[in-house]
Order: sequence, then C-alpha cells, then structure tokens
Amino acid sequence: MFAASHLFRSSVTPLRRFSTSSRLCSAIPVLQPWKTHLPAPSNPQSPLIHTFFHSPTSTWQFLVVDQSTKKAMLLDPALDYDPSSGAVDTKEVHGVLGFVREKGYSVERIIETHVHADHLTGAQVWKKLVKPTPPLCIGKRVVQVQATLAPAYAIPSSSLQNAFDHLLDDDETFQLGSLTCTVKHLPGHTPDSIGIQVGDCVFAGDSIFLPDVGSARADFPGGSASHLYSSTQFLLSLPPTTRIFSGHDYPGEDRSKSCFSTVADQKMANLHLKDGVEEAEFLKMRKERDSSLAVPRLLHASLQVNLRGGRLPEKDEEGRRWMRVPIEVKGGEEEEF
Repeated sequence: MFAASHLFRSSVTPLRRFSTSSRLCSAIPVLQPWKTHLPAPSNPQSPLIHTFFHSPTSTWQFLVVDQSTKKAMLLDPALDYDPSSGAVDTKEVHGVLGFVREKGYSVERIIETHVHADHLTGAQVWKKLVKPTPPLCIGKRVVQVQATLAPAYAIPSSSLQNAFDHLLDDDETFQLGSLTCTVKHLPGHTPDSIGIQVGDCVFAGDSIFLPDVGSARADFPGGSASHLYSSTQFLLSLPPTTRIFSGHDYPGEDRSKSCFSTVADQKMANLHLKDGVEEAEFLKMRKERDSSLAVPRLLHASLQVNLRGGRLPEKDEEGRRWMRVPIEVKGGEEEEF
C-alpha cells in the first residue's frame, strides 16, 4: 500500500507561504497547555512537562522542562496545513511560543521522534523565532528514510543536506539543565523512530499509544511489525510506574483525550500488547489491521516538508511553491486518458 514505487506518479498542488513576523506573533493569543504534569517527588531526574494537543492532526506536542534552570526541549512541534487551499499557518507555533516566553523558558533543543507522515513539523518556524537558535535533532536513521522517500517527490539532494542540525545516536545522552536525557531507538513504525527517556518518563513517539488505542501502524516504507513488537517490549520492560507519553491520541466517545499511561497500565490493558500477547499474534493482528487502514490525510504534504526538516518545497521560476500529489488510476482503465 505504501510501497515507494506507488509514490512516483504525481500532480502538484500550490502552497501558500507562512509568515513568521514578530508582529503576527504578538497578535496571536498565548496557548495554554492541555495539562501540566509535575515531576515525580521521589525522582530528582523527573521533568516538568507541558502538553499541547494539535487537534487537526491529533498530535501531542511536549515541552519538557528542567525546573531548576528553566531549560526546555520541544518534541514534535506541529504546523497547521490546509490541503484544499494549500495554506500553511503558524498560529500553533506562535501560540505555544507565547507560553514559552510567558514562563521564561529557554528552548535548548527541538526533537523529532521520527519523520512524521500525518502532520507538518513546525520546527523551522521555531528556529526562526527562538534565539539563540536551538538545534533540530532526529534519530540518525533519518538518512535511510530520506534515501527511500525523497526520490518519490523529486526532492533534490541539496534540500536534504543539513536538513537537521544533529542526528541522534542510539543510547546517546545529553543534558537538559540538571536532567539527563537518553535516546532510545524504537523502530517499527518507521526505521528512524526514537524515544527520549528522562527520569521516570519516556516520550515514545508513535511506538505505542494509549491502552485502548493500542499500537502504531507498521506499513510505511521501512516499517516492521516485528521491530515494533521488540520496541514495545522494551518499553513494557521498564519499571511499572514509568510514564509513557504517546505522540497521538484518538479517544473514543467514552473518554476524553490523554497523552500518557504507565507501564503498568499498558501491560494490563493495551489493546494490542497487554501481558500474554505473543509476537506471532501481534504480527498477525498488525498485518490484518494495516491492510485496512486508509492513507493518512496529510501523508504527501507531511513527507515533503518533514524530509526537509520542516522547510517548504523550493520555489519555481515564478516564485511559487508546490506540493506533489501522487495519482493512482483505478478501475482498469488506461492511464493515458
């Protein structure tokens, strides 16, 4: 379904450029977090976490803070995009940034947990607005994802060079003020997927969702249900009180949205991975489920921006930007009509 060869036949859609003016920023209301999660009193390495939900794409954005220094890192920032009009809007970035400034936080890093296929990253807007400019970081296997998918969208190699400021190694550690952060490779959803472990918390990207949602799809190019099972087993091997923060939530009518669960919660009730689910059962479920899932609504726009580290496609001779959209002819007719 998502084989790279299916992405080559493309039409184009015009793109309206965003604005990052300081005047616009000051005019947009400050966004308040959905919730502020306090550090665990028993763990000196536990961070303060502000969570922001991007409703159009069901994406969680995490602002992780060391209270003692007010140093922060931002995970998976979102950007608004309307595919019908081609309009890109920076309101989400300005709103969260207003909160950062209101609190006096210093954003030290921007981290992508993987190349997202369901929302556009706002990382480059953040880099334009925040001083000193924070580095944009992603797992080192992003080069594999770029090599696989960039040709499908005719993205020039020059747009991929230095798209990210730092490629994170497996088990790499870095400091966020007094907090020690560790990079964990969590492949399966995509080969470049990572998590960030800080104290009693793991920011797991799209590796595992809330217990009643289950697990992420594994049918993107380079994805692997077997690798996903291994990644989630690592997460479930952590201490029971470890908080796992998920990159998305898709709540049903019986509950409101949420962004985290404990390892104990997951082992007891995860729809796909609770205690007792063996790998063979999981692989069978994922294969059947993935074959029935629709293409993400913003797949092509997201990849064309996110493979570039959040930069928009290059301008044409007339100063316009375009998104390429694949065409697949069905019904048995000849393609040349």
